Amino acid sequence: MAGPDHEWLAEAVALSRLCPPSRTAFSVGAVVVAADGVEVARGFSREQGEHDHAEEVALRKADRAGIPVLGATMYSSLEPCGARRSAPLPCAQLILRHGIRRVVFALAEPDVFVSPFGATALRSSGVTVVVVDALAADVREINAHLLGGTGP
Repeated sequence: MAGPDHEWLAEAVALSRLCPPSRTAFSVGAVVVAADGVEVARGFSREQGEHDHAEEVALRKADRAGIPVLGATMYSSLEPCGARRSAPLPCAQLILRHGIRRVVFALAEPDVFVSPFGATALRSSGVTVVVVDALAADVREINAHLLGGTGP
C-alpha cells in the first residue's frame, strides 16, 4: 500500500526505533499531520521522560509550539493506549481532548501490560481509525523483546 498514510506511518515506525530500551513499555513512534498534509509534531516513547508515550510527546510538542491539531491525523506505530498505569490519561483520551479526528496505526496493542481498547474508545467517540498492517511486522520486530522475541 503506497500513499500518504503508508508514508507517514513509516515515519512513525522509524521513530519507534529511537526509543530507549525498556522491558516495561512498548517502543512507539508518532507523527501528527494537519488536514493539509503538513507535519505538526512528532515524538517517540521515552523521548522526554521515562514514562512518556509517543502520542503524548507529539501532542505536548504541538501544544508548546501553539500549533492547533484540531482535525489532524495521528500516525502511531502501535494502537494508542486506552488504559495506562504510568499517567492519569491514556493516549486515546489525549487524542480525543485535542480534537484529532483520524488515527492510523500499524499494529493493535498486544495484551501485555493493560487490556487494549484504544481503537475501540476512539471509534466510539467518532474518530476514524485506520489500520495499515503492511508495517505491522516492523512494529513486532522493534518490540520483539516484549512479544516473545529477542531484544533489550
